[in-house]
Amino acid sequence: MRVMGIDCGTEYTGFGVAEQTHGNRDLIYLTCGAIKLSKRDSLPARLAHIFESLCAVARTYQPDVVAIEEVFYSVNAKSALKLGQVRGVAMLSAATCGLPVAEYSPLSIKSAVVGYGRADKAQVQYMIKHLLNLREAPEPPDAADALAIAICHLHTSATKARQSVVAAH
Repeated sequence: MRVMGIDCGTEYTGFGVAEQTHGNRDLIYLTCGAIKLSKRDSLPARLAHIFESLCAVARTYQPDVVAIEEVFYSVNAKSALKLGQVRGVAMLSAATCGLPVAEYSPLSIKSAVVGYGRADKAQVQYMIKHLLNLREAPEPPDAADALAIAICHLHTSATKARQSVVAAH
């Protein structure tokens, strides 16, 4: 299974693609990066840039599914609204490419990758480097977060597959 993780953000939107072959527990790194948004551009222009960039990554790497972080509740309503717009564009890019979308809470993503739901960005970067056998930790942290989201989906899917096999017997 190949998964594209997206870490939605209003300054940087991270993306990462990883896969795990059937029967092989090794995680394989394919790509990661971040879409930098200019505050000088209008909001519609920034959203269009995110959409086009995510569609290009999906066309290039052909994931089976897109995984994104669920909305978390923010004290700042304006920030939450902007983040919601970016998430909507991320979902639209997946739907445009014919890809299903899975959503995970920040707690479940960090737990799946670090083993601790309150892990900080540096801990996530370190574990992504380790899990994917990378020479350097992914930069910026948004790219590492996107890979963490993808890995969370890979782990969750593998666990569900094992549970369905056990339940069938």
